[in-house]
This record gives sequence, C-alpha cells and structure tokens, in this order.
Amino acid sequence: MRFRTQLCNVTTFSKLIGSLSSLGKVCWMRLEDGIIRFTIIPDQGTQVWAQLPVDAIFEESTYILEANSGVINLEVPVGALHRALRSAVAATSTQLRLTKKGNVPLLALTIHASSWTTGSNALGIADADQAATDHATVSGPRERETVIAQEVPVKVLHELSVEGLHEPRCRDPDVHIILPSLFQLKSISERFTKLATDSKGAGTALSSVAPKLELSANMHGSLKLAIATDSLRISSVWTDLVNPALDPAQLSQTELEQLPSERMRAFRDDDEAGWAKVRIDGKDWGRVLSVGRLSPKVVACFIHETALVLYVYLPGNGDDSCLTYYINSYAA
Repeated sequence: MRFRTQLCNVTTFSKLIGSLSSLGKVCWMRLEDGIIRFTIIPDQGTQVWAQLPVDAIFEESTYILEANSGVINLEVPVGALHRALRSAVAATSTQLRLTKKGNVPLLALTIHASSWTTGSNALGIADADQAATDHATVSGPRERETVIAQEVPVKVLHELSVEGLHEPRCRDPDVHIILPSLFQLKSISERFTKLATDSKGAGTALSSVAPKLELSANMHGSLKLAIATDSLRISSVWTDLVNPALDPAQLSQTELEQLPSERMRAFRDDDEAGWAKVRIDGKDWGRVLSVGRLSPKVVACFIHETALVLYVYLPGNGDDSCLTYYINSYAA
C-alpha cells in the first residue's frame, strides 16, 4: 500500500478540513484514482459527504496511489490534520504521504518554507573576516529554506468495514434555493439562538433541550429564519434570492412539471402552502455555516418537515468539487 502526492492548493485543503473539524472528530478519507472523498458521520447531527477531483488539492502528476483494491480508506483525526495543514499555508511546497512509525500508520507532511536572514550565514551572524573585506555581502539579507515535518496518526480501514456506509437517499426537494451570505446567516442564527435560550432560561427552569430554528423557503426567491419560545418569536426574511434551474437535459418536460418544486412554484409568493419548512438545532447549524470560509455558493434543498440538504461548490471547480450536508428536521 502506497500513497504520496504534492499539495497544489493548501489553502483550500486547510479550509475544507477546518470546516469538517467543526462537525466531527474523525472523518473517513477515501483515496481513489482521480477522486478523493471525505465523509463525516457523527452519532447525531449533520452528515457530510464531500467529493473532489484529485487536482482540486493535489498535483495530479505527483499523485501516486498503490493498493490491491485500487482504493485506500483512512480514518483521520480532522483536528490534528487541520493543525498540521495550517503550518503549510505559506509553504513553497508540501508533500503528503502515507507511512508508518513502528506499527502506527501516519499521514506525514513534509513542508518546505522560505525565510530571510539578516546576515550571510544560516544563523544570520556575520563572519568577522568576511565583514572586513565585503561589508555589503555580509549585511545583505539571505534566503533560507526551512523544512517542517508533521505527522498525523491515522487508521487504515479494510474495505469490508466501510462497504456498508452509504450516502443518504432523499426524495426530490420541495424547494431549492441559493442561500444568502453565510456569514450574515450565521451571525443572525447565532443571535436568534442566544435570545431564545436566554428567554427560555429566564422564564422557566433551564432545559437541556435548546429551542429549534425554523428555516423555510419558497420557489419565489424568499427565505425565512425564525425561532419561537413561549415568550418570544422573532424572524428574518430574505427576498430576491435565486431558485437555481434544474438541468433540462436530465429530465423530460413532463418529468420537470411533476417535480415537487415545480408544484410549489405554482403557489403565490404569499401563500403559506408554497413554503417548505425544517426545524434544526441552532448550534449544529452554526457549525455547518462555518463552510462559508470555503465557498460563497451554497444551494439549499428543502424536503418539507423532513430534511435540509446543502450542496457546497468549491470555487473554480464547477460541479466536480461538491460537499453535501444532510441535516434532519426535528418534529414540531
């Protein structure tokens, strides 16, 4: 078993792993020929299934993958990998490889970085003899390369141990809409959750069950965020958002007309029946929205009273690089 590559987009890789680390401690990293997959399946909360072409983060010409099955499955501590990648963001080159120390498999990063000294030797201390003859050379800055090694312990997973893991299957969404600024949405969501929690705690004995955010949207470009307790109800509404068109090449005209989203589009903008709603945990939602550091384009698919599915597209990679978030809706 062998894996080695050079990183070509450390910043994107670091942001990706950083967003995953907010949702779980470990991820399933699946290395294939041409594709890399990252999956988070927590005991409760949001699932993430990410798929990227190799050249989105690795140099394809240096990508070496050798395994009997043609696939390597790893269980990776995402927090440790994120810390290691942060030290490589400003590097001139970074190599990632699978290796071993004793019986412990490791993802090893070899990071080459440049720095400048103020003197003519590696320590920046001028040589006295040279200083007497060539002061200009001694005092000039000099580039020095630094090599940093980072090691992240991982588990190699047998194919049989992961063959039962499958991406959730959902029916066609009732509403699909491009979300507004995730930073703004995250800020308002956190404010609503705090206000509702404080309100609930002030009026009754504190409960371990946090108030749930209500997120709803329609097929006329409107999105509503609301939260309610016995003593408080607040909401915020966005309008003129985009309901992205589905690819007509994938469906016939009859099939398009029968989609739930097209039936929802037939309702008037102000008709409550045309809105799809989900109830989600505010803290979990805040962690999900940290993906805003990675991409500004997120398509939200509402399955009324059932689930919210988010598709996050990485800039510059079209539809090939996509993170899919599955969030179950709580009962009313």
